[in-house]
Amino acid sequence: MTNLTISYKERADYCLSNLARRLFKLLDDKKTNLALSIDVTSSDQLLTLAQQLGPEICVLKTHIDILDDYTKETSHELQKLAREHHFILFEDRKFADIGHTVKHQYQGGIYHIAEWADIINAHSLPGPFLIQGLAEIGRKKNRGLLLIAEMSSQGHLMTEDYMKNTLQMAEQFADFVIGFITQHALSPDPHWINFTPGVKIGDGEDALGQQYVSPEEAICDRGSDVIIVGRGILTAKDPLAEAMKYRKAGYDAYLKRTGR
Repeated sequence: MTNLTISYKERADYCLSNLARRLFKLLDDKKTNLALSIDVTSSDQLLTLAQQLGPEICVLKTHIDILDDYTKETSHELQKLAREHHFILFEDRKFADIGHTVKHQYQGGIYHIAEWADIINAHSLPGPFLIQGLAEIGRKKNRGLLLIAEMSSQGHLMTEDYMKNTLQMAEQFADFVIGFITQHALSPDPHWINFTPGVKIGDGEDALGQQYVSPEEAICDRGSDVIIVGRGILTAKDPLAEAMKYRKAGYDAYLKRTGR
């Protein structure tokens, strides 16, 4: 039995993480596997887009440190919208330091990420003590971590050995690591959640090395569970209509993969 053939709802039973179970159930209940990446520099714009597009998504991904006008009220409002529209908050912080440092970056500073972000991510390059440091903060708050195994940028240095070592580290913390940022499923174990960036209806690349794959290729061929879309929606003439298109394409691909 692999994660390519069983449903999101069934896979929730395999999870050691409460957040992973919650996310799988949300994917099933809301019938969307679309994660929206909102990379804007204005809090008002971020919150307006979250309000408008929240009903279509399972996860809202932020880069909170690019906001020019961030205040605690911004993250409070994001939490309200997440509750209202039933999505999960993912801060794309990409932690990449020793355990002691990332602990402080996660819980402190001006952003207090652990207080509002359900999911964070990290590079596995520094080794398992990075995960341990984040877990010491996140476990007690029922948060989850995605390890970055493979990026969508052309020329990345994440080899097959790197991905294998990333999976081995994740297995040591399976109650906190919920899955991976990846272009391909790393394991058949059904409790891992694979998030795939660089998804676009109509493939190609941008001027800075971003490579795109279609929702069907990501989900049916590569084993993705959640597709991450940003500019493909945000730069459309009608972002809501485009989000609805991606939502349907992603979920239809999941239904095709699982034979439902």
